[in-house]
Amino acid sequence: MKLKVGILITVSCVVAGFSGAQSPSPSAPSTAAATGAPYTEHSVWDITLVKTKAGLDDDYLRSIAQTFKGTMEEEKKQGVIMDYKVLIGDAADRNDFNILLMVEYKNMAAFDGLREKTEPIMAKVLGGQDAQRQLAVKRLDVREILGTKTMREVILK
Repeated sequence: MKLKVGILITVSCVVAGFSGAQSPSPSAPSTAAATGAPYTEHSVWDITLVKTKAGLDDDYLRSIAQTFKGTMEEEKKQGVIMDYKVLIGDAADRNDFNILLMVEYKNMAAFDGLREKTEPIMAKVLGGQDAQRQLAVKRLDVREILGTKTMREVILK
């Protein structure tokens, strides 16, 4: 358990570096000045922890190269999300994740009415609900979702 927490902390630090550890824009809301917090609040990341079955990493990545990437690119184009990332690495043990799917949102308010914004995009990219369900069932053969997390990125002062 401590190893997983350590990995998540490390990933968060790497994400901060990759997503631009610059100071937020002057218009970004900050509660740090009022609270004395040693950071300013930044964007929010929705993180999915994926464990692929042995030897099927590339099969899964090929699959999401079309579906996940297509959906995220369209959501980004329409301003629903800010960015997305896929991280791949070694699992610590056979029960650990080896792929992270990360989606960046401007703030927590971006989750309000999110389904109404994303369903038309998913239908456009993936097809109707039946096609989406078939794809989800097919992916059960190559991967397992170990969990999801929603975490706020902070910029240290």
